[in-house]
Amino acid sequence: MKTAWKILRQHRVAERGAAPGKALIPVALILGVMISGLSCRRQNNDAPAPAEPATVQLSEGTKSVITHLSQPVEIRFYSLLDPSAPSSLSGFAQQVGLLLSAYEQQSGGKIRVRRYDSATNSDPNAALADGIKGFDLDKGAGCYLGVALVSNGKREVLSQLDPEWGQAVEADISRALVQVSTAAVPSNPSATAVKNDAAAFEAVKQQIPDLTSVSLEDGTRLLRESGLKEFAAAVTQMKSEMQEAQQRLEQAHNNGSPADQESAMKHLQEVQTAQSEKLREVAARSQALIATFQQLKAGNN
Repeated sequence: MKTAWKILRQHRVAERGAAPGKALIPVALILGVMISGLSCRRQNNDAPAPAEPATVQLSEGTKSVITHLSQPVEIRFYSLLDPSAPSSLSGFAQQVGLLLSAYEQQSGGKIRVRRYDSATNSDPNAALADGIKGFDLDKGAGCYLGVALVSNGKREVLSQLDPEWGQAVEADISRALVQVSTAAVPSNPSATAVKNDAAAFEAVKQQIPDLTSVSLEDGTRLLRESGLKEFAAAVTQMKSEMQEAQQRLEQAHNNGSPADQESAMKHLQEVQTAQSEKLREVAARSQALIATFQQLKAGNN
């Protein structure tokens, strides 16, 4: 209460010295806030605080990917787990569900998540049709835990989510988002494919010189981590460019002519377009390297 009276005295002094017509916070409002705070404090002391709802904080890179989505995306989340599945797998599936909810909330309507689980009486055949891979099929009904992303006739599939790769799930989903929302068809597919295959092969050899000494799992993990670092670096550069473009636009609005404002807006749009293309390139390159490595390992077996 000493704090309340101190604020009250300060308010009266300020009120006497205030310029005519300048609005001050009403005394009753100050006292009301203080009393309410004291009341809440007493209640909190008497009763345990309610549990915080589980939330997931998306990375800045993911937020940027969502912001630059060029078209709506449907994410189909399959979580069909056998009753005998370990609790750790169920907990991981719940975390993925929370992560996808965060994507949906952040998108402002661009992303729609459809869930297929035991509660919806979903059929494993639907998961198989979407490219989801079943596992532990020898232990009852088996499990299907994966994600299919669909947009404008394109599809990207994370066929089997694994708790051991839990840290990479967000990055994988974000890369898939970029891929599925990009509608680019090369004018000469065969020539482009040969060129890209050669470039991907050389890039894989640089990161993994001895393919025979690295397992499929370890090599894939190394390439994923490398792609994630490149993705993060691109996002950091993008944030700086966006801040500069936004400051330029704000200055034009405050001090510039209509022509300056139009130029600043055009520059901001160009930066956004270039950033979106950059993210697509990074995602496509990472996916190409992983696919090339897996093909090379398969050929060596």
